[in-house]
Amino acid sequence: MAYFRIEYYSAALRRQTSFEMLIPNDVRTDIQRPENPYAKRPMKTLFLLHGYTGKAGNWVPVHLTEKYNFAIVMPSAENSFYLDGEATGRAYETMVAKELVEYVRKTFGLAKRAEDTFIAGMSMGGFGALHTGLAHPRVFGKIGALSSALIVHEIAQMKPGQGNTVANYEYYRECFGEPSTVLKRRCNPEVLALRLKKTGKRIPEIYMCCGTEDFLLENNREFHRFLTDAGIEHIYREGPGRHDMVFWDEHIVKIVDWMFA
Repeated sequence: MAYFRIEYYSAALRRQTSFEMLIPNDVRTDIQRPENPYAKRPMKTLFLLHGYTGKAGNWVPVHLTEKYNFAIVMPSAENSFYLDGEATGRAYETMVAKELVEYVRKTFGLAKRAEDTFIAGMSMGGFGALHTGLAHPRVFGKIGALSSALIVHEIAQMKPGQGNTVANYEYYRECFGEPSTVLKRRCNPEVLALRLKKTGKRIPEIYMCCGTEDFLLENNREFHRFLTDAGIEHIYREGPGRHDMVFWDEHIVKIVDWMFA
């Protein structure tokens, strides 16, 4: 398993930044292995998004990358919700969906087609995977969203001086723009999904899951109902678990099987 940590100048962020990458291009040949049919197809790519307070890092079992022959690209996006903010140097959506995709295409010859390029994340990264995938359906063919922080309806009700246990009003305004209009703008994944549906454009395949003891469970159920009512096909799963790596470690395996098998 080849591991890279790449530093580069990000025009989207107006500063030096880095991302991590795993490529299963060094599978051992000195031991006998069963023939792997996935090794004969072009290598696919998964963009893997971290959660709030997190950073770039792999939480996909490494043996699955070798089994299914796919690379993993892991950006660090701070606590940005993977959105383009109004301030200079806060174009995180652009950094992931355009800048990094183009970099990986040019440097490694990967992620050239939506059929070979997928995106997944947990918590804030789950929101980011849904938003980024729906905003760029010609780039990403599948979306995996675990315990997604689908909190736009909560943000829309916030007033100056308010907040929640995670952050204050000013933080959410920096990420999402004016809270009172958030439900009508493209920072809302519902807006993006409806636009694709109404225009007849291709909608990436979606797999969502959330733990039954997760504090974001109702948010995920609400988005599941929205997709169902809109006639947008998707997979939605619930299972025992909280907002933690125990649940994510179990369900990222199911998502990878769904994406790459």
